[in-house]
Amino acid sequence: MNDFRPSLSRGYAGTAGQQVARNQVLKNTYWLLAISLIPTVAGAAIGLFTGLNQVMNASPMLSVIVFLGGAFGLMFAIEKNKNSSLGVGLLLLFTFFMGVMLSRLLGFVFGMGNGAQLVMLAFGGTAAVFATMATLATTIKRDLSGMQRFLFIGAVIILVAALANMFFQIPALMLTISVLAIGIFSAFMLVDLQRVVNGGETNYVSATLAIYLDVYNVFSNLLMLLGIFGGDRE
Repeated sequence: MNDFRPSLSRGYAGTAGQQVARNQVLKNTYWLLAISLIPTVAGAAIGLFTGLNQVMNASPMLSVIVFLGGAFGLMFAIEKNKNSSLGVGLLLLFTFFMGVMLSRLLGFVFGMGNGAQLVMLAFGGTAAVFATMATLATTIKRDLSGMQRFLFIGAVIILVAALANMFFQIPALMLTISVLAIGIFSAFMLVDLQRVVNGGETNYVSATLAIYLDVYNVFSNLLMLLGIFGGDRE
């Protein structure tokens, strides 16, 4: 009996320690995610005020090449350096870059009479989605990691369809892509948040990168839909 009690104590200590580690990763992820919005806004502002958004509109194919090359290159560098402070710096640089890329869509929406209201509505809608997914991530007991494979396939299909639609310019396809993207990346958000909550992701830089991409895609596609259906073009 004396031999059993110490091992039981160590088991409780290990469980408590794991919970503390999970909470710390979750806390750091939320903080870094909040901070990452600052360079995103700065990048978007620079893109708008310097006219980079108009340059991207004039050369959409070049913009896509720059976007894909810059985004995937920075994501690769972030994952390579995720265990150092350099990883944090690269993540903030990535969010700045994504803000610059977002300025093209923002310029389109701000050109409408109610553009500012649409941006705020998209921000509020994205915040509501995030709050809902964060709540579900802490309450759903079932492991949702099995969804990742199907969600990834869906994301690849959306990317290919979006690239193809640059040539075909089919409005119905563009709307379908945006609706599907909101659904898929909302589900991705739930899976990524639950992975942090359950301790499946122990690096807050990687966790922030994944969740940031989810939030970014939900916001941009929601803003696109709002601009199409709710924009005042007068």
